[in-house]
Amino acid sequence: MGSTLVAQVQPAAPVAPAAPAGPEYDTPAAETPSPEVIASARAAVESLGAQVVLGKYEVAIDRMYPAWKKRMAERVGGIEKLNAQLANKANDMQRNGMSILSFKQQGQPIVREVSLGRKTVTANGRSVQIDAFTKWMLIFPTVTRVKVTMQNEPVREIELTGFQVAISEKGKNEWTFIDGSGLKVADLRSLFSNLPEDLKLPVIGGREIKSGAER
Repeated sequence: MGSTLVAQVQPAAPVAPAAPAGPEYDTPAAETPSPEVIASARAAVESLGAQVVLGKYEVAIDRMYPAWKKRMAERVGGIEKLNAQLANKANDMQRNGMSILSFKQQGQPIVREVSLGRKTVTANGRSVQIDAFTKWMLIFPTVTRVKVTMQNEPVREIELTGFQVAISEKGKNEWTFIDGSGLKVADLRSLFSNLPEDLKLPVIGGREIKSGAER
């Protein structure tokens, strides 16, 4: 079983075509996020997971990366239908005896700079504009545990590995997300064309567990 944080409650992501070429830019000098930026993104991912564990599935849409939310809404016929689809998925989980027990991010994130633009810097005593990446993208591997309770069957626990993509404007630490369920590199590159075609995303998978061991 392959999934991430809300694979059972979120529509599968479409594979979108690559974005058309934008304006010409020089390749900006690479920047490294500060420990505070990484800690902020990590905390935001944990907060998102905690809300979903509590059954607040609407958070998955409220905090979805806006451009991705728009695309998903257009795909299903509008934001109201997207919200309804999410609610139905949550009800389906309950009917199928499934509940999310826990969520955590694990390991180190994949860090990327995205969204080419311009920024103002001071050089030789005057303000000049230079090419720059304007957003941070951090891709966090995650582990979610789901309990399955079916009538006349033993209670089972499923461990799901996946990932969350956290995105923020640099300097703001206001994170929005793209769930990794069904997500392809082509989807991310359709939003952020500077990402490499061979970008390696965290593994999505699942296993049934018993007392912490694979059955």
